[in-house]
Amino acid sequence: MRVQGSYEFDTDVQTVWDAMQSPEVLSGCIPGCESFDPAGEGRYTVQMRVRVSAITGSYKGEVKMENIDYLKSYTMVVEGSGRGGTVKGEGDLVFSESEGQTSIQIAGDVQVTGVIARVGQRLLGGASRMMMNQFFDCLKTKIEEG
Repeated sequence: MRVQGSYEFDTDVQTVWDAMQSPEVLSGCIPGCESFDPAGEGRYTVQMRVRVSAITGSYKGEVKMENIDYLKSYTMVVEGSGRGGTVKGEGDLVFSESEGQTSIQIAGDVQVTGVIARVGQRLLGGASRMMMNQFFDCLKTKIEEG
């Protein structure tokens, strides 16, 4: 499944970049995040509780930031598994700044297996967009609160 989006912030790219590198900010904004622990440079172990329609599952996994081009872009790789199946995703985040405004463009792919994939396939696109929007709305609030 393809995921993409564009998100705007009323601040400079350094502030947005720093927030996107902060374990505290990330753990507070990832929907359903129960733990988000550093596991090396640009790597985190994560525990999440995800709900898609009537299906709820707990997932353990890893988030990695790769191909980092400081203040410009990086690739986020997410892998997780739980009783409901597995989730693997990779997305490119591209940061740009113009006149004090920062934009993040996201494009990536997610593969889901197991119960959620079988039962919730038609709901996954909407659910992934909703979760991305929740994450970036939270991020924007945290940045604006400073």
